[in-house]
Formats: sequence, structure tokens, C-alpha cells
Amino acid sequence: MNHIHKAHAIPVPSDSTLAPLYKGADLVDAYAIQLPAGASDDIEVLARAGFEQQAWWIRALTRARDMIMAPVGVKSSRAVGIAAAAQGTVIGFFPLQSKSLEELVMGADDRHLDFRLAIQQRAGAAGRRELVVVSVVHCHNLLGRTYLAAITPFHRVIARASLEQAARRVAPRASLI
Repeated sequence: MNHIHKAHAIPVPSDSTLAPLYKGADLVDAYAIQLPAGASDDIEVLARAGFEQQAWWIRALTRARDMIMAPVGVKSSRAVGIAAAAQGTVIGFFPLQSKSLEELVMGADDRHLDFRLAIQQRAGAAGRRELVVVSVVHCHNLLGRTYLAAITPFHRVIARASLEQAARRVAPRASLI
């Protein structure tokens, strides 16, 4: 049986393509989890495992966010996803910005803030691979700063839960033989 570890906060990686965005950001954080032995090494598979088909409570929080922010003109997660899908690839509702073997970047710009999420895989302790999520947010106005202050505690829990979901979903199934 594969033991799935808990995701934990780490220093933001200096080798992320998002590193130039760290300066002056209103939020910069990173979390990591050890991947189970035999997990996929396809960064897009890993990102989709973490950010698609979210847990019911994450979907409920996202719906609440959409309803609360609609009156002030902030795009819903569905609207962000639909607009992004018309332009290219979407993971969950996040538009795919760039992809390499080691890092995938998702995110969008809006009138209140710009956000980016990087998903990295890298060597971890004892030769095991880690999956890392890096978040960077730049607020443009009071609405963005207020929104970010309200969602940051939820963001931290969701980021860790998404990594844990990814690790569970990419764990090889035990053989029945």
C-alpha cells in the first residue's frame, strides 16, 4: 500500500518560471508533497489530477466565491474557464499559460488581480519526486486586495488539498494478482 504524505509549505522555488513575478506580489506561496513511487511523470497528468474534479467542499467554496463576487463584476470561475477554453487548454477552470517537462503554469488576469499557479515536479528527499504548487498574485486595486485577504486562508487549505488529491490519484493501484 502506498502511503500518501501530507502537503506542506515550502520556500518559494527560485527556479520557477514565476520567480520574476515574486517581487512586489501581494501573495507568493508554495506547497509540496512527496509523490508515490510509480506515479506519472507527466506534468499535465499531475496538474489535472490535482485541479480537476475537485472535492465537493472546494466546489462549494468556488460557487460561493462566484456568487459573492458577481455583483462587483468579477468573472466567475466558469466564465474564466469558458473564455480560456476558447483560446486553448484549460485545467479545471484555470487557463494553461505554459508547459515544459518540469513545470506547468496556469493563470489569468482580471481587472482586480492577476494570478499564476505553477506546478513543478522535482527531486525530493531520498530520491523521491515531489510535486510543488507555487501561487503568485498581484492585486490592482482595493477590490483585489480585499478579495485576496478574504480568500487567502481558503487558498492555503485548497492548495494543500489539491496536492494531496493529485498524489492519491496518481498513485499506482495495488495489483490484484
